[in-house]
Amino acid sequence: MKTAKEFDEAFDNGEDISEFVDYSKGRRPNLEQKRVNLDLPVWMIERLDQEAKRLGVARQAIMKMFLAQHLEKAG
Repeated sequence: MKTAKEFDEAFDNGEDISEFVDYSKGRRPNLEQKRVNLDLPVWMIERLDQEAKRLGVARQAIMKMFLAQHLEKAG
């Protein structure tokens, strides 16, 4: 078992620390998912699909990207 300092040093040095990590209990604070429903005009969906295809991502991904960018600018 490593001390916290040894663990941090190993991580900072790029060493493999996977044997010391229990990934089954990992959490992503403030990134938990919550489903929402959103009704959009057809033209918006079509434009979202065009942009998603151009970037090679799913519609949901492009919507998340746009929302995140806007919220970062606003916040």
